[in-house]
Amino acid sequence: MQNRRHIAGYTRRVRRYLHAFGYLLIATLMGASFVHTATAATNDTHSPVEDIAALASSALMLTVVEGPFIMGTARTSHEPFSFDLQYDDTEQPQRRVLLNQYEIDRDEVSLGEYLLWLRQQQRHLPEEVRKLIDHVTTIHTLSPETLARWPALYVTWSEASDFCRTHGKRLPTEAEWEKAARGESGNLFPWGQKPPTPALAMFGQYHVHEIPIVAPVDSGEEGRSPYGLHHMAGNAAEWVEDWFGIDYYATMPDRNPRGPANGRYKVVRGGSWKSAPALLRTATRNGTSPDQRAATIGFRCARSVQ
Repeated sequence: MQNRRHIAGYTRRVRRYLHAFGYLLIATLMGASFVHTATAATNDTHSPVEDIAALASSALMLTVVEGPFIMGTARTSHEPFSFDLQYDDTEQPQRRVLLNQYEIDRDEVSLGEYLLWLRQQQRHLPEEVRKLIDHVTTIHTLSPETLARWPALYVTWSEASDFCRTHGKRLPTEAEWEKAARGESGNLFPWGQKPPTPALAMFGQYHVHEIPIVAPVDSGEEGRSPYGLHHMAGNAAEWVEDWFGIDYYATMPDRNPRGPANGRYKVVRGGSWKSAPALLRTATRNGTSPDQRAATIGFRCARSVQ
């Protein structure tokens, strides 16, 4: 009798242990399934940066034929607010300069192209760019499709130069940039002589937090240059290859000038989405530190043609 009670008690304990083990096994399996599902969901979620980079498309290159053009400004007006008047003395004297044939991007390098290049080169995403993308995607709900066509901004001169060289190109010289912007006859603006309007260029904008107010890089047909380039005035100001020399025009060679041998600032051309109209003139020059990251500065690339 005692043996039967002992066996029955033992059996009940075994059953309890088996039930407990079963519950533990089920909980473990459910937990593993949850972790797997959560991990898969995380892996399936792309950041806005990745989504923008995935939409990158390369710019068409246009040819600028060999020949002379008018570079700089001759003082033709004594009216203090005339666009014919030089912005400052660094764009004088006006010179006739001969350039070899070259190719240049029709559009400014896009944000999509820049982000894709950073990923491919395993480069760190600049903090300014990260903050900008976070802000405009969360606060302003801009889509990756829209941002992929923005001009690349907050780019240093060395990054712009490296980007171009990675793609078998280079930054245009200041002379190449100006010829592509104004043509052979010295247009005052890329589209001709009439002053800027919102239909011709993106300029004169303001945002209290300096959020860029820009147009897609492949837009701007009405304001295109004589060679067909977009946004050579406004949208993003653009790095070029040359060091900035305040008196370089007086001494530069008549053929294929490449700027001073050294300097403190790199030339920036074209004016930006924030600029006043005078800064959109094809002859207006500016310079800034090559390490500068600005919400107003981007770039485009060029290539020599043998």
